Amino acid sequence: MGVSFAGVRVSLSRARVRSIAQRVLRGERVTHALVSVTFVSRRAIRAMNAKHLKRQRDTDVIAFGYQQPGRPSALVGDIYIAADVARQSARENGVGVREELTRLVVHGTLHVAGHDHPERDRDRSAMWKRQEQLVRRLVR
Repeated sequence: MGVSFAGVRVSLSRARVRSIAQRVLRGERVTHALVSVTFVSRRAIRAMNAKHLKRQRDTDVIAFGYQQPGRPSALVGDIYIAADVARQSARENGVGVREELTRLVVHGTLHVAGHDHPERDRDRSAMWKRQEQLVRRLVR
């Protein structure tokens, strides 16, 4: 499990980020995984969003999961989190920055593990409910 802070300030330690992702993977019964979590600038994630998802806007997290079809192997994934967008979301939603960063690590890890949600009403999806259940356990 790799954790990187690409020149951005983050209020979670590498060990804490690693622990969150590992606990989510265990909860999803993933036994073999190679996942990286990289915290990036708002500008960097906006460029990634445009290039990979064809969306011309900021986002808080982007996750890529890689699996070979028909071949059981280790789960491989990359998660990118915009710390500045997370801080803004935390303020707008009345939660602490650490809680919001935890939520994004959980969210990205669930995507890597194969979960998805609709673009509209995502906060009503099964993935969102699972995410919030995990966040409640992790921020105690």
